[in-house]
Amino acid sequence: MLSEHEYFQQAEATRVRVLSEALPYIQQFAGRTVVVKYGGAAMKDGTLKDQVIRDIVFLSCVGIRPVVVHGGGPEINSWLDKLGIEPQFKNGLRVTDSATMDVVEMVLVGRVNKELVSLINRAGGQAVGLCGKDGNLFNARPEGQEGIGFVGEVTSVRINLLESLVNGGYIPVVSSVAADLEGQAYNINADTVAGELAAALGAEKLILLTDTAGILKDYKDPSTLIPKLSIQDARDLIDTGVVAGGMIPKVKCCVRSLAQGVKAAHIIDGRLPHALLLEIFTDTGIGSMIVGSEFTA
Repeated sequence: MLSEHEYFQQAEATRVRVLSEALPYIQQFAGRTVVVKYGGAAMKDGTLKDQVIRDIVFLSCVGIRPVVVHGGGPEINSWLDKLGIEPQFKNGLRVTDSATMDVVEMVLVGRVNKELVSLINRAGGQAVGLCGKDGNLFNARPEGQEGIGFVGEVTSVRINLLESLVNGGYIPVVSSVAADLEGQAYNINADTVAGELAAALGAEKLILLTDTAGILKDYKDPSTLIPKLSIQDARDLIDTGVVAGGMIPKVKCCVRSLAQGVKAAHIIDGRLPHALLLEIFTDTGIGSMIVGSEFTA
């Protein structure tokens, strides 16, 4: 049995090893853009939220340029309930009539976004809150399905504003609300927005924080995690039904961003403490990394 002194020596040695292991990754990714889609349990659990915020500030402090994209489904539901509006979903999409759209915009742009900005600033970062309407960052059009209301998809991205912010050392925090050419607001899936922004920015990485370990051969068994796969592997897993349900749009989002030049896309478990740092700065990582065939990083 270890003595107290030996235990602390061992703990310090582990800490030094982890820091040493991180160095080549810090050197490799310094100056590169990483787009993080933030949502799920990591947004609802206060302790996890603090850790994610600290991780984002850490990335910025070591020279990486993080861009954060967020959703906010649970808080939207909470406010709909307060206002007596029943949430409705169709084919996995939130049915967004005019009244619901008002709540979505109020919650995502006015509450969730500003809370994240405030938390990042309190942790030592310099965050700026945006939505698609700001500087016409991204525009929307109807998603296309009948009966879902103001659910949109991204039609165009203008990255001048984002580039100015990240070049100035700021951390953009982007909510997934945008307008069409007539000014009508639309609710857009945050994964989709993150993928489109990552592609437009030529990001080094797109990282989706989720409530699953990553891409699993058997969705019931976390030990079947697939740590690394190519675009073709990902497509094959969709075709064969290994990737199913809510994981399909996430994997498709990753594949689309990779096809447009993003170097690597990661699906990781945001329920794990410091998941971002573990995925980026350790040799083994913790989730699934999808890469284009020409890239190995």
